[in-house]
This record gives sequence, structure tokens and C-alpha cells, in this order.
Amino acid sequence: MYVGLLMVLLGEAVFFQARVLFAYAAVLFIASYLLVLLYEEPTLRKRFGQSYERYCRAVPRWIPRTSAFNSNNLSAGTELKR
Repeated sequence: MYVGLLMVLLGEAVFFQARVLFAYAAVLFIASYLLVLLYEEPTLRKRFGQSYERYCRAVPRWIPRTSAFNSNNLSAGTELKR
């Protein structure tokens, strides 16, 4: 949702040639990034523990992967780049 909103704002900024929308998008990105890092991820780690750690290793934080996810390749010790 955060990435989608940011893309919409950037599209509007380009379409309307509005610098204020670029600035708004930058502020929104920073706020979203900090919210995810400082609140959401620690909260999910506490709630779901090792399961969430495996999820984090398998799923990129901001940019979706281009290939399909294969859960057979993921074990408790598998390290994937985030």
C-alpha cells in the first residue's frame, strides 16, 4: 500500500509538474519507511517470532520480486536477500 500510494503521488507530480507533490512524496516515503522499520516490523517480530523472520527472508520489503515464490526452497536456515 505504501509503494502504491507513493507511485500515485509521483505520477501526479509528473503529470501536473508540481514540485510540491514531489516533496510530499518524499516526506511520505520517509514517514512510511520509519513507520515500517521502527513500529511495524518490531511488532510483527514480537507477535509471530521465527515465522515472521522466515517471511522477512523470503519477501522483499519494498520492491516486489519478478519471479514466483516457491516455498519448497525456503527452510528455517535459508537466507535470502532482503
